[in-house]
Amino acid sequence: MFGMFYIMFYIVFFLVIAVFIFVFVKSIGQWIGNNNSPRLSVEAKIADKRTATYHRHGSGHCHSTHSYYITFEVRSGDRMELAVPESEFGLLIEGDEGILSFRGTRYLGFERKH
Repeated sequence: MFGMFYIMFYIVFFLVIAVFIFVFVKSIGQWIGNNNSPRLSVEAKIADKRTATYHRHGSGHCHSTHSYYITFEVRSGDRMELAVPESEFGLLIEGDEGILSFRGTRYLGFERKH
């Protein structure tokens, strides 16, 4: 009976460790990919905006984290969603057109046409 418990414990333990390693390696790969990508500036239109809220509970407290995303549409009709800083999220409005600067999946800025 205890033998089966220990086998399951180690299987779950190693699966959790494997998931952490996978996520870490994937994040490092994306970071390296962004650094090796060229900086691009293209004409784009803001197609959509969204906010994601993550809650973390611990020690009797609840901590919320917000992430901000904007979907940009380029002339060809292709769309890309990029994480943007909170300070810029509120200033950009759906329908705005301008020059989007990015590197891989990393948002660098958006200069609105006047």
